[in-house]
Parts: sequence; structure tokens; C-alpha cells
Amino acid sequence: MRLRITIAYDGRPYGGWQIQPNADTIQERIEHALREIAGEEIRVHGSGRTDAGVHATGQVAHFDASDQLSLNPANWVPALNTKLPATIRVMDCEEVAADFHARFSARSKTYLYRLSLAPVLSPFDAGLAWHLPRQLDPETLREALALFEGRHDFRAFAAARGNETGETDYHRTLSETELREIPEGYLLAFTGDGFLYKMVRLLTGGAVQCAQGRIRLDELSQLLADPGSRKSPLCAPPDGLTLHEVRY
Repeated sequence: MRLRITIAYDGRPYGGWQIQPNADTIQERIEHALREIAGEEIRVHGSGRTDAGVHATGQVAHFDASDQLSLNPANWVPALNTKLPATIRVMDCEEVAADFHARFSARSKTYLYRLSLAPVLSPFDAGLAWHLPRQLDPETLREALALFEGRHDFRAFAAARGNETGETDYHRTLSETELREIPEGYLLAFTGDGFLYKMVRLLTGGAVQCAQGRIRLDELSQLLADPGSRKSPLCAPPDGLTLHEVRY
């Protein structure tokens, strides 16, 4: 039985989603919980990687449960959560078709980025928002986000993992960007068919630089028109970033 799980996590204590040497990761924690329940190794496949310190309310993953396991999908939720730390929660579990894949079956994702403009960042927001006590212009921020909509070569808004080739495709389509007001600042929303490494953080950093008057809108637009010229002027910290939803 192939099962799809929806996962929420506070990314602050972890080295990101993907298993890696010398780091405590979300994927590793879930696979360890599965091993304790099933008594065997079960591989978990996520919809995508989130970096160290990045959060999720709607990460999606799948795994294959052995026929010998008698748990139905609903019972996997409490079974896994009793084995996981409080900072990682399985929110939902359902059976899916055998050809479902959390990553390759995804049609779009939405990321949210939270900006706090409070004069003093509350300790309860530490690690959950990018603190920007210097005021920014919301209309310029909204215009900057609108530049990213559509299909573009986002090479200037992608960080290198070190395994890129000359054939790497940097084209992605952002179907929607949105600026929402929240009590202490703003929430940026990005919906697209896929995202490159650190892409949302680099988009956010560039948009904020515009809104603070550090670069012009036409300079930001040039990074899309001539993506090989230079990189986004700033990579926003991971603190404010959350993988909100994956659609299939």
C-alpha cells in the first residue's frame, strides 16, 4: 500500500528535510519513526527539499507500507506522531495509487514568506520571521513581486548546489505572487510549478531590496531579462520561509 502523508514542522532545530551526514533532518526522523513501527527500513520520498531552518505546514511525502502491516491509513497518523518530536507532526495520511510520487506528481507548490516590521522582534517570533525594522514601501514590494509572475529563466534567483550541469533548466512558471498584510508586517506568497534551490529566498531578498530603495525595479527586471548577468542582490534568511501547500 502506497501512503501519502502531509507533514508540518518547525524547521529551527533541523538541518533541513533531506537526510545528510552530521545533521538532524526531518526525513531521517520520519524514517526512524517508521522503522520503529514497522520493524524494517522504509524509505520516505518528499515533494521537495526544504533547507535548514525552513518550516512547513503542508510538506507532502509518500512511502510504501508492507502488506504485513495491519495499520489502516488513519492509524498511521497517531502511530507516527507518538514516535516523532513535537516539532514534527504528521497531519494526515491517505492511501494513493501505486504510481503516485510526492515529487513528480506535484502540479504546483505555494511558499509563504513572513516579514516582521515590528520595532522589536518578539522572542516568540524568533526564527519564524525576517525582522526588518527599517520601513519599506509596500507598493514597490507589490510591484517587485508582480515582475516574477509568468514563465522566466530564474538563473539569477537560484543558488548553486554544486551538482549543476550545462544542461540545467532554470525555467519555472510562477502562476501567482501575492502580498498580504498581517498585524506586524507582511506575508509574501509564491505559487509556481517548481522552485530552484533557494529561489524563494532570493526572490524575496531582491524584492525587499527594491522596497527599501536599495535597487530599482528596472534593475530587478533586468535579472529576469538577462539572467546570466548577475545574481539577486540578497538571499533572505530561512527564518520566515514556510512550505505551505503542495497540489496534485
